[in-house]
Amino acid sequence: MASIRYRSNKWQARIKRNGVIVEKSFINKRDAEKWTRLTEADIERGDFIVPELQTSQAKTLGELFTRYLEEVSSTHRSETTGINLLSLHRAIGEVSLPELNAQTIARWRDDRLQEVQPQSVLRELNTLSSVLNHARREWCYKLVNPCVDIKRPSQGEPRTRRLLEGEEVKLLAELAPHYGRVVRFALATAMRRGEILSLVWENVDLKMRVACLPLTKNGSSRRVPLSTSAIAVLNEQQSEAEKHIDGRVFNLSPIALDKAWRAACQRAKITDLHFHDLRHEATSRLAEKLPNILELSAVTGHKDLRMLKRYHHPRAEDLALKLG
Repeated sequence: MASIRYRSNKWQARIKRNGVIVEKSFINKRDAEKWTRLTEADIERGDFIVPELQTSQAKTLGELFTRYLEEVSSTHRSETTGINLLSLHRAIGEVSLPELNAQTIARWRDDRLQEVQPQSVLRELNTLSSVLNHARREWCYKLVNPCVDIKRPSQGEPRTRRLLEGEEVKLLAELAPHYGRVVRFALATAMRRGEILSLVWENVDLKMRVACLPLTKNGSSRRVPLSTSAIAVLNEQQSEAEKHIDGRVFNLSPIALDKAWRAACQRAKITDLHFHDLRHEATSRLAEKLPNILELSAVTGHKDLRMLKRYHHPRAEDLALKLG
């Protein structure tokens, strides 16, 4: 009997057949399904050999990414590493480690810059560099890190993207209700994607209108006040489906949300809008209600007020109206 489930940013395949129990983790569900079919067939024929406890050395970047996802990134608070690894796996997963060099990475960088913004390429490049450094230092791989030898794309100006008139309505119209509630909750709370997807019911007090985040990106906990709009979303979420086994409010994976977001933006003909831009939008909306920047930072969780300035983007036309 075989089962495949998504957990901790990876697909976990488990087979129990003819007295043999074996498990393996994958970045892609398709790879997990393929491995399950082949392994079950080997077990049925009696050709399956139980793997040794020691992990063999990976031969390709894809195998290296899979091991890193299983052993290292599952301990990270941020969900971004898993998404970056998935993108890298698709693009350069088949590159063999002996053939890995700066030219290969530079070619990937240039191709990727034709698809996404420089900031996204930088994040993926940093993830790749971390994987290679970890393999060299912790797993004793004899390889060099070619990421240090290539030119990194310029970060440019910080993003100031906010929702344009009508975009929120069009976006929600293209999203399934369970995805739409995540978007609405993000706009009502200014919470990060990882904070929203890891929120559990036991940390939500609907009566006191507070959500507790035990561990956030900056390493500290915080209590998020819940507006009427946020409470409405939670009430809908609670009535639409039973509470999940793991207690999460939104039982969605970052990768699934990312795919749904991209598809909805494409159907709605909305360009250059990231899910994290909702945090920009929500912070700017909250600033209109909370002009005291210390109160605003208490809601958004920014310790550095200079960082808060990056997310607070009042429109010039709105300021002009206030000036009279």
